[in-house]
Amino acid sequence: MKRLIALLLVTASVAALSACNTVAGAGEDLSSGGHAITNSAEQAK
Repeated sequence: MKRLIALLLVTASVAALSACNTVAGAGEDLSSGGHAITNSAEQAK
């Protein structure tokens, strides 16, 4: 029983860390897209 609980905790920890990396990557992508739009707008002035 203790082994099952430990396995579930490790699995949940790995899933949580993976989700954080995915969200961080998506945030960086959105940020770089925003910078590109801002630069295009500045050049169009």
